[in-house]
Amino acid sequence: MSALPAELLAVPDWDTPVVAPSLVVAPGLVPVSIYADELWHLAPLVANPSASRPHLDWARFPEALRPQVRLAAWMMINTPLPASVLVGHPTWHSRLGPHGIHDTVLRWQRFTVWLHHQGLAGLDQITDGVLVAWADHVARQPGALRGSVTKDLVALTRLWAFDAASPAATGMPMPPWHHQGVDDFLPATPAGRGENTTEPISPATMGPLLIWALRMVDDFADDILAAWAESQRLADIAARTKASPASKARLKHYLQDLIDRGLPVPSRPNASYAHALANIYIAGHVGCSSTQVNGLLSATPWQHLLTYVRNNPGPCPLSTPVTGLVEGRPWAEFIDFTETRELMRHLGTACFIVLAYLTGMRPAELLGLQTGCCPDPDGGRHLIYGRVFKNAADEDGNHYSAGHLREVPWVAIPPVVTAIRVLERIVPDGGLLFDAAAHAFQNIPVASAASIGQAGLRGRIEAFAAWASGLALRLGLDQEVVPDDPYGAIGLARFRRTLAWHIARRPGGLVALAIQYGHMRTAMSAGYAARGRDGIHELLDVETARATADTLTTLHEDLTHGVGISGPAARRAIHAAAQAPAFAGAICTHRQARDILCNPALSVYDNPRSLLMCVYNRDRALCHRLEATDAPRLDRCQPSCANIARTDRHAAGLLAHAEALEKQSVSEALPGPLAERLARRAGQLRELAHHHEHDRIHPQEPMS
Repeated sequence: MSALPAELLAVPDWDTPVVAPSLVVAPGLVPVSIYADELWHLAPLVANPSASRPHLDWARFPEALRPQVRLAAWMMINTPLPASVLVGHPTWHSRLGPHGIHDTVLRWQRFTVWLHHQGLAGLDQITDGVLVAWADHVARQPGALRGSVTKDLVALTRLWAFDAASPAATGMPMPPWHHQGVDDFLPATPAGRGENTTEPISPATMGPLLIWALRMVDDFADDILAAWAESQRLADIAARTKASPASKARLKHYLQDLIDRGLPVPSRPNASYAHALANIYIAGHVGCSSTQVNGLLSATPWQHLLTYVRNNPGPCPLSTPVTGLVEGRPWAEFIDFTETRELMRHLGTACFIVLAYLTGMRPAELLGLQTGCCPDPDGGRHLIYGRVFKNAADEDGNHYSAGHLREVPWVAIPPVVTAIRVLERIVPDGGLLFDAAAHAFQNIPVASAASIGQAGLRGRIEAFAAWASGLALRLGLDQEVVPDDPYGAIGLARFRRTLAWHIARRPGGLVALAIQYGHMRTAMSAGYAARGRDGIHELLDVETARATADTLTTLHEDLTHGVGISGPAARRAIHAAAQAPAFAGAICTHRQARDILCNPALSVYDNPRSLLMCVYNRDRALCHRLEATDAPRLDRCQPSCANIARTDRHAAGLLAHAEALEKQSVSEALPGPLAERLARRAGQLRELAHHHEHDRIHPQEPMS
């Protein structure tokens, strides 16, 4: 083991800081714990604004083992792993980040509880047999995965190493897997997991969810922000107005007038009663103190007021206008004082949905963005400058909690820029776009160093979906209700995967967007330059390869069962389909994806919107006039292109679409020129279907 610095040669005193001053990266948020504390806060080590701030709870450890493990944990926090332990383990880090420390100590906790149940009271009582028994115990747990068991075993290697390096070493033996290798101690390999195996959000859910998020950002934001400012103004009047006889007289006159005319009284939901007096709204409205409203309820002549309110509850309409429209109608009659905080939360959530889906950023990167991250350009595209936290490391290769500035900025399309501008109106200048204090909407926002927690944001997304569905029903837009996703909660990380899925498989914008995914891919490619590290291109490649594989597999099955195919690229499509069985199965890695995408003979893209397949050859493509790229622009398919092929399925679709157009064209309500245009288009589709029927071939027929 390597020698310790002089200050670490002694056991820490009771008041020794848990985190050495030189290691503190987030001072002030949470005080640095001392060695004697039962809770050790790791917040001073967390500079990522969206990350949780864990702590170590020593009360959860068996009392006899607690001092030994506590010392090892202190060593792990303040010293690097001895260099000798790293030999033969090139992927290990000499220092763990705060969450790695927390996870490791939790695994120590489970181990020490198990030791206690075995009747062992110290690390010095551990033998090789005990360690092997523990490895067998965790590997046999129901649902045990190799990754988790590996972490359990590596955690014990760290416990041994830091115990041996401490000034009070117990003599715990080296775990056998450290020198023998870990594979023999692990359960069987399960199916692949990770970002590429996360299920995308279904189009049926993502479509209306994004529609309402874009409406919130584009159409409702001004109304909501104005209503929030007005509600804050009324609350400020209620808080600052001093009680006086004149203000009390105004209050009595206001309420008595409503009662005399039999009008409803502004009320709010209440846990004790169905409705309670909206004291702050009323106080701000009439210009009195909110305490005077509460005091009036206890006055003898006004004791009947609560009964009147329960029988005659009324809204608390704000004077700010509603200008946002949904299909030509105002989205609300008015905004109620009592719902402004909820609407602000939904507005912030809508901004997150727009940013998460239309940029492809990871959640931590989004939650780390600050005001001014997307400056107005002097020409060209808007770019987003932020920090990357995944795999961020310091000069020694260890976890760096604060992250690093992304070398290549993200491209911001117009809806993204609008969402950022809305967020910049919500939070203080220089603060985080998703600052936790500002997005609580409790007091005047003050910039903090923490963003909304990811767990809380997941709940906000579900609440937004429910609110949007309710609004859709109130407006008679049943088709825009947000249905539950078949794979469960929407979450945060699935937006990134969903974006890649839709770009690869919905090139015409079939998720009911006013944004063409082909344009988004072009913008992203330009912004990421040569496939920058940690960009979304690898995810896009995986999804595009999966879409290609699915297309070829379906085509192979169709041709096997006698389906015909036509078009100038029909023979190339048949040749590509014949290779489908070679890559059947899951495509999870970027290398697997590139094996397909880099093979020009497999460049087959289904385009259900145009009722054809593109067997792409860029030298023959008509979708690119000035530029030549490695992928087609499926939103620009030309009927005379040499890359087109159609199957019987596409021909059936042509006939069905032609029939629908013909039915529309004979409507008496339709203007003559439009009816003629629809009839002409129907005729063109029927002609294409006729050519397919005449020219179609089968793979059994001669190819020459």
